[in-house]
Amino acid sequence: MTDIIRKDVKDRLENGDYSCSKELTLSMFSGKWKIVVLFHLGTDGPYRFNELMRLLPRVTHKVLTNQLREMVEDGLISREVITDSRVKVTYRITDRGRSLMPILNQMYEWGEKRIKELQITLQINVNPVEEIKGDELR
Repeated sequence: MTDIIRKDVKDRLENGDYSCSKELTLSMFSGKWKIVVLFHLGTDGPYRFNELMRLLPRVTHKVLTNQLREMVEDGLISREVITDSRVKVTYRITDRGRSLMPILNQMYEWGEKRIKELQITLQINVNPVEEIKGDELR
């Protein structure tokens, strides 16, 4: 689904049938986990694939793989493969992705404020970073 939205926006851009810059920005975020992944890569530093899987316990392997691939394709994150005794794949935020951090931070702050206004007790579906990375926080 998220790929359909991205392709539609890209096609309309290429055909000159484009009317709103906000639509392009939102298409970069289309996908349930992209905002969360970008936020953590931007605030915590690089993550390996399995660390992201542990960080987001409700995401499926397929969905995370697809959304990471889309973000690499859009230039928001980079994917580095290191071949040692075993293959290690690390994801990092790029300068283009980092340029979205002020937007993500404002969304976070707005959400925190709205949650307090609504007096909602959240059931977070993201594991604490400390459990994922331990002393390795970068």
